[in-house]
Amino acid sequence: MNEIIGIQGITGSFHHQVAQEYFRQAVIVDECLSFEELVDNLLSGKSDQAVMAIENSIAGPIIPNYSLIDKNNLHIIGEHYLRIHQNLMALKGQKMEDILEVHSHPMAILQCMEFLKKYPNIKLVEDKDTAETARRIQEKQLKGIAAIAGKTASEMYDLEILAPEIQTIKNNMTRFVIIKKENSFVPENEINRASIKFELDHKRGSLAAVLNVMSDCKLNLTKIQSLPKIETPWKYSFFVDVTFEKYEDYAKAKSLLTIMAEYFKVLGEYKNTKL
Repeated sequence: MNEIIGIQGITGSFHHQVAQEYFRQAVIVDECLSFEELVDNLLSGKSDQAVMAIENSIAGPIIPNYSLIDKNNLHIIGEHYLRIHQNLMALKGQKMEDILEVHSHPMAILQCMEFLKKYPNIKLVEDKDTAETARRIQEKQLKGIAAIAGKTASEMYDLEILAPEIQTIKNNMTRFVIIKKENSFVPENEINRASIKFELDHKRGSLAAVLNVMSDCKLNLTKIQSLPKIETPWKYSFFVDVTFEKYEDYAKAKSLLTIMAEYFKVLGEYKNTKL
């Protein structure tokens, strides 16, 4: 029996593409129009695993998603990188001068702002999903409205690409993580990346001391992001990603950070698949 994979968006979305590439087969997907719904369905058992965008090379980390993983005690068990190719598409027969509005996910709009600035009279409308917007244009035969989405969505929903590859930075990549309700066993010799969270005492040098430990233990810090603790003014949680060559180095750092931090948590230990 095939597992059900939760995705943010619908068939034809970038999340759907990642699910197919990561699991290397046609997958049964649970379509969710928000990350909150995706997490709820994973927790309820409606889906077995889920794909979640976590970081973009242009727009940066998606911190609310780290919070969702943390708050719901989910586990990151893998990652996948996808080159993002954004295209402007509309009903067949439409031309650029016919377009009055562009609808898409806010991240997709952000990634294409240099192109969109060329058309100041076009209204930009944020939507829940790239592919869902494309499907709605076709289903409702919406003239004067274009979507920003991947080529797969244009093919699946029979739309014409008015402008291909409109992302501002051509080498545009998004990192996705694979999450589960329960942790998966990954052999230590395959683990070379970890996502962790810690909280520190609000005093001078506390973060520097932690960073020194990571350096001394030969960890490569690939991302660090602070998030204020709403219930405790002027205190912050730090979400950190590290890579390493030897699991023993990471294990040593983990034992030290557990002592140094007021709170320490592992969000996931998995294989680094960056190209």
